[in-house]
Amino acid sequence: MVNDDAADRPTPPLREDLRLREAAPGLRGDPAWVIQDTVLNRFYRIGWLEFECLLRWEQSPRQISRQIAAQTALRPEVGQVLDFRRFLEQNQLLRPGPEGIARLQNGSPSRRWTSWRWWLHHYLFFRIPLLRPQRLLGRVAGHLDWLFHPFMAWAVILLSLAGIVMVLHQWDSFASAVVESFTTEGLLSFALALIVAKTLHELGHALVATRLGLRVAHMGVAFVVMWPMLYTDTGESWKLPSARQRLAIASAGILTELGLAGLATLGWALSDPGPLRNALLYLATTSWVLSLALNASPFMRFDGYFILSDLLDLPNLHERSSALARVALRRTLLGLPEPWPEDFAPPRRRLLVAFAMLTWLYRLVVFLGIAVAVYLFFFKALGILLFAVEIAWFIAMPVWRELRHWWARRREVVPGRRLLLGAVLLGLLLLLAVPWRTQVHAVGLARAEMQMRVFAPYPALLQQVRPAGPVRAGETLAVLDEPDIMARSQANEASIRGYQERLAGLIADPSGLERQAGIRQRLGVQVEQARAARAEMARLQLQAPFAGQWLDLDPERRGGQWIGSRELIGVLVDPSRWQVDAYVRQDEVQRLAPGGRLRFYPEGQPTPIEGRVIDVGSTRINQLEHAALASRFGGPLGVAPHGEALVPTPALFHVLVQLEAPPPALRETRGHLQIEAARRSLLGEGLTRVFAVLLRESGF
Repeated sequence: MVNDDAADRPTPPLREDLRLREAAPGLRGDPAWVIQDTVLNRFYRIGWLEFECLLRWEQSPRQISRQIAAQTALRPEVGQVLDFRRFLEQNQLLRPGPEGIARLQNGSPSRRWTSWRWWLHHYLFFRIPLLRPQRLLGRVAGHLDWLFHPFMAWAVILLSLAGIVMVLHQWDSFASAVVESFTTEGLLSFALALIVAKTLHELGHALVATRLGLRVAHMGVAFVVMWPMLYTDTGESWKLPSARQRLAIASAGILTELGLAGLATLGWALSDPGPLRNALLYLATTSWVLSLALNASPFMRFDGYFILSDLLDLPNLHERSSALARVALRRTLLGLPEPWPEDFAPPRRRLLVAFAMLTWLYRLVVFLGIAVAVYLFFFKALGILLFAVEIAWFIAMPVWRELRHWWARRREVVPGRRLLLGAVLLGLLLLLAVPWRTQVHAVGLARAEMQMRVFAPYPALLQQVRPAGPVRAGETLAVLDEPDIMARSQANEASIRGYQERLAGLIADPSGLERQAGIRQRLGVQVEQARAARAEMARLQLQAPFAGQWLDLDPERRGGQWIGSRELIGVLVDPSRWQVDAYVRQDEVQRLAPGGRLRFYPEGQPTPIEGRVIDVGSTRINQLEHAALASRFGGPLGVAPHGEALVPTPALFHVLVQLEAPPPALRETRGHLQIEAARRSLLGEGLTRVFAVLLRESGF
């Protein structure tokens, strides 16, 4: 409905300081113009209808619509003119009257800071201008013309490709260097590299804008949820009539950072180990990751978004695609005959709707991550408050607004569609509430229940090693020799024979009784030493304490080689009984009980092995016993750096499993387990976790 009084009242005059510029036509050839607010340096793109309205401004909306219909091919309605006037009023593009002046006074900075909305907005986002670089950029841009020559672009591309190829040839060294850089000193170096890369990134935007004749009003730091980010004001890019020129400004930062990353990668590959190579590593990894993962993403308002907007020639891409997606949901789910907010061809409309939904999912993950980070970075009371603000502002409020719109138009929904929606919601509720989830997933290492790693008792000379294969209990696995012990044993035997002969000679000598006691004492010492030497030599005969398989022999080991006490000779396993040391998360362990059935899937084997739970740990483990499971050595379980100890993160509990058959390789094998556990619904599990978190965090 159109208010007749508003339709017949003359429109307020425009501000005198506004500028109107012709813009490049759209993809379909429709003309476009840009309104420049010279005070705030903001730009507003308008179409043919809005331009015709401005030509006839300061008349009533009804008169404007009639004149446009009479003098052009357009047939506007009065409501469209009123909507355009509201747009100009909301952006303060009209000359304020008495009511407008009062509204501006009420919204002045001296009063806005007392509003909770002002504090919320400035907590979520605010900018601090630091530089007005136009004069400096004008001088620098002239000296850097050589950077924009096509030869330089091709040179940087070829050098970057060469660096990537060289790094791929020494990928193990590069990956280990990245892993080893996650220290306090390394994180500080990453932060410094980030500052350097982002400074050059913003200079790329500023220099391209300057070369195209635009004014860079200021550069500074923007805080997004208290996280600092450099920014460059290139708002004047809307002056440019060519979308290709705007695309050059939007992509300049990413191209600068990618070029920096490529050259740093080449420098790392060519430099020797040292501080320079470490600095190039930090610069390369920071630039590659942030350019490709963050700045190139079109789902947030970073460079990738503006690049995609210019390529599609769709300003305000997020808002326009989201409006299409909301209408698509209402038409599809509720069957509401809502008109499309804009007229697009069906294929293009479907692409925009899909893009909006991907943007929603992406932002949901990002905003949840930001909320968790905000909670962790601040002290607990403020962290909980800011966490709630993040969830309410970014997630709950948009959903609530849409649901409120659905509820207001509930009577327009077709009855059959209501029943279908009710059935779907009931099905989802049952899916969440019914305790159908029975399995607990875990990772573990299969090992023989009886196994023995065979080492030399002390450094010795290897005489022979039994070949790999089955052995019986008591059979010799390896024979070692220690020449010093053998020489000492022979000396002891010779001393024993000498003392025995002397005792035999003193028996016939009446005066030898006094000497016999001393000789017998020395003879006893030699006997004990000989017995100790024989015991040490017996330890060098390594025998199997049980029957099993003799495995993991070093094929390069030969008789006559010296072997240390920490060098593994081989492993003896009993192949008949195998167990698994499994590790389960803290929130899953309560669902397990001894006797539960399970399946163990060895890595690389599609056929599972049946088994049962023997024991469930009652306390969290302090460290992993099997290094093969730790992420530090390529395993599936994350560990925190704690010296040589492998401390798992998050908390894990040990579960001992008995297998009914051995793994095919008959050796220690990593794998995944599916353990039958107590039934639990997704809804009950979610509520349990929520209440557990609330209970844990309530003690501040």
